[in-house]
Amino acid sequence: MRGFDGVLVSRSSMALIERLRLSWSTLECALLQAFGLQRRLVPALVIEAPVNFPPYESEPRDNDQSDSSGFLDSIFWMAAPKKRRTIEVNRCRRRNVQKLEKVKNNIEVCQDCGRLKLKHVMCAFCYQKVVHETALVRAQIQAQEGRPHNTPPVENVVLYAGEKATEADEGKRIIERNRKRPAWFTVDS
Repeated sequence: MRGFDGVLVSRSSMALIERLRLSWSTLECALLQAFGLQRRLVPALVIEAPVNFPPYESEPRDNDQSDSSGFLDSIFWMAAPKKRRTIEVNRCRRRNVQKLEKVKNNIEVCQDCGRLKLKHVMCAFCYQKVVHETALVRAQIQAQEGRPHNTPPVENVVLYAGEKATEADEGKRIIERNRKRPAWFTVDS
């Protein structure tokens, strides 16, 4: 067997040289760790592993040295399916009756705007009108008070064009709007 310099070397001497090389690399790693330095290894494959890889072993070690853990012990092995799912099974799972949308029987036409809506729920288009009107009322309250709208200590009453305050409205904050009352904003609300 040829050695490093092309010289013929016996197997036992080659094994001795290999052990000396492994011992030297182990000593080098220990000294670098003792001084707080780390040996820079550039892996060909990036794997989550300890910082210092154990030295490469061409021959198996004795049993007394095998107690150290290898870098494959820290890899998280994930479960893998034993067999491939067929197209039929995949489609049956995806198109299961329980995953389908339920048929809604509680849909009706909005009486104000004519759009579809759920029964007992305000129409989304009409709700936007309510939000806009409420913002205008709040802006008017803010203009009257001169500060941002806070929770008032008294009840608010909104009066539209042509409406007058009643005896029940005494002691309440009255907000007057110069427009016709919207159909969705009833007098009792």
